[in-house]
Amino acid sequence: MNKFNLYTFVVVLFLTSACRTVDKKTSNINTSNDMAIQDKNLNFPIAKKEAYPLSIHGDTRIDNYYWMKLTDEQKNAETPDAQTQEVLDYLNAENAYSDHSLAHLKELRGTLFDEIVGRIKQTDMSVPYFQNGYHYFTRYTEGKEYPIYSRRKGTLTSAEQILLNVNELAEGLDYYNARGLSVSPDNKILGYGEDTVSRRIYTLRFKDLSSGKMLNDVIENTTGSLTWGNDNRTVFYTRKDKSLRSYKVFRHVLGTPVSEDVEVFHEKDETFSCYVYKTKSKKFIVIGSFATLSAEFQYLDANKPEGEFTLFQKREREHEHSISHYGDNWYVVTNQNGAKNFKVMVTPDTKTAKENWKDFIPHKSDVLISSLEIFKDYLVMNERSDGITKVKVMPWSDIDAGHYVDFGEDAYMASSSTNPEFDSDHVRLYFTSLTTPGSTYDYDMTKRQLDLKKRQEVVGDFDSKNYQSERISVAARDGSKVPVSIVYKKGFKKDGSQPVLLYAYGSYGSSMDPYFSSVRLSLLDRGFAFAIAHIRGGQEMGRQWYDDGKMLNKMNTFTDFIDVGQYLADNNYTSSDNLFCMGGSAGGLLIGAVINMKPELWKGAIAAVPFVDVVTTMLDETIPLTTGEFDEWGNPKEKKYYEYMKSYSPYDQVKQQDYPNLLVTTGYHDSQVQYWEPAKWVAKLRDYKTDNNMLLLHTEMGAGHGGKSGRFERYKETALEYAFLIDLAETNQ
Repeated sequence: MNKFNLYTFVVVLFLTSACRTVDKKTSNINTSNDMAIQDKNLNFPIAKKEAYPLSIHGDTRIDNYYWMKLTDEQKNAETPDAQTQEVLDYLNAENAYSDHSLAHLKELRGTLFDEIVGRIKQTDMSVPYFQNGYHYFTRYTEGKEYPIYSRRKGTLTSAEQILLNVNELAEGLDYYNARGLSVSPDNKILGYGEDTVSRRIYTLRFKDLSSGKMLNDVIENTTGSLTWGNDNRTVFYTRKDKSLRSYKVFRHVLGTPVSEDVEVFHEKDETFSCYVYKTKSKKFIVIGSFATLSAEFQYLDANKPEGEFTLFQKREREHEHSISHYGDNWYVVTNQNGAKNFKVMVTPDTKTAKENWKDFIPHKSDVLISSLEIFKDYLVMNERSDGITKVKVMPWSDIDAGHYVDFGEDAYMASSSTNPEFDSDHVRLYFTSLTTPGSTYDYDMTKRQLDLKKRQEVVGDFDSKNYQSERISVAARDGSKVPVSIVYKKGFKKDGSQPVLLYAYGSYGSSMDPYFSSVRLSLLDRGFAFAIAHIRGGQEMGRQWYDDGKMLNKMNTFTDFIDVGQYLADNNYTSSDNLFCMGGSAGGLLIGAVINMKPELWKGAIAAVPFVDVVTTMLDETIPLTTGEFDEWGNPKEKKYYEYMKSYSPYDQVKQQDYPNLLVTTGYHDSQVQYWEPAKWVAKLRDYKTDNNMLLLHTEMGAGHGGKSGRFERYKETALEYAFLIDLAETNQ
């Protein structure tokens, strides 16, 4: 976290060349390039204006802060050029201003951080899972930020073999992430991806598990995952293009030069990305291509990794499907023939074209099929109905004799977890609710018995009985019923006097389920209620719920959230003086939109890594994620989408009006929502807003979309966010 002491703050004020100041009380503009400290409430940096016209469809938008956009080459250069230095100066000035503005919360931030970390069991271990003769597990040791990945051969009492000690790998680095750990079929070689920048571009490395030595094979610019052929020497991996789209699959043979790797697939359609995996049956290597509304697969005999891939079924627009292999058949979860919530079909593994597919599990209008988990004697299906996730177990011998796993609660989140073994009568499940910490179960599918293997330990005096959750339904302005999940500490007064933090995401069909968070207790114990609005754009209520919150229906996402907030205020859960909202990434777009549309409803807002410059970003196909998201937001090169997108884009819709207190966070190396979106947005808000409420921009200069790496370090930003909220809530008391 970039922290500036008062001395640094004053130095930045005098040295920053990217800013000028404005006194809103007198409207006098200081057009010099220095910043000056004004009164206590208005000593903020103001970015210079440099008009940049953006024209399309006969419409011209003037972007005064377009100069903040840098190329990767500029950002990564050893010596910054003039523009880069100007951007860095501005971001550092904003960080200094944020630290200055929140200096009175230093003690509270420290207290919150200590609370949050203090609830986490420092020496801890995951529940081991069994795969190919070994029990694999992850453990943490006290005082260390990163995991240790290990295994034991045969039994849980055998000697531990450490695969990777990430603490050692991360030593001396500001950021480190290891992902995609994959062991060869003969258990001798470990492959994994590492990222030391937080740009989500990974280098693949390989370790000989017998000697502990690293192999010479080093593959750069990958997605960080790899798939082994059954020969123990061939791996398949995916590379990214300049826009960070995964677009090519390569085959590498260990011990050979990476320059000789063979390109086995090139996804040329820029609206698609690709990936590679092995079926649970271990029989096939599969290349998947996916877009928002379409998918396509190719498969290869895993015993013949140098062979040619075979097309499963040619891609078709608006045909989404996924495939799983069992026995001599493929099982296809598909929306074919109007199955909006998906159904399951089956086809021989020698005849995969869709004319050979036969119905296996029918479509239901009130049940969304999310995914399948296949075992030797059972098929496990992850479903969603009435906004709740459910796990259904069905024996292959009588597929109609399926049953749902009973977790004993009405509102929760549950799904199958890590289940690599095919020949097992037990399915590993994960369960949580707003009041129940994350729990790992093994479920005996024959005896129908749950065996709790581990429940997240909350260190301290936590007792779930001290907290209460609700599930309510709010009527949106068009009559749709929006589910809302709420949790608070018992004794919460519904008289409008207590604070509520309303959270949502509402895009990509991603559902925000009711989950437990020990971090959240720091708010609940201080009188807050935490509410999740299951708004349209997610998939909580089925596929139609998603369709009704994207493209030309996107406005429903924002009005749903506003209507939920208004309901909470009108029904005395809180009041507009005590109502706060928060969202991140596309959820940050949500926050930007609702504070433009209904600013008076919120006391304060937090927008984390927010996607706020929607039109400009979606018109720039060089920016990561853009081309693959036309089916989510629309393509603004078409006038109807341009006009609709512009009507809600937070950056384009900033108005001269009062805004709530606002904290915006971003990462300089963010690959998904580039830092300049929130930076430009804050600069424009400073120029337009007519109030003296707080407006703060905090940029992690060494992090990306997910913030800092490490087990505990990330919670410093959480402590910052919570302190911001608590301070505002206390001003009303």
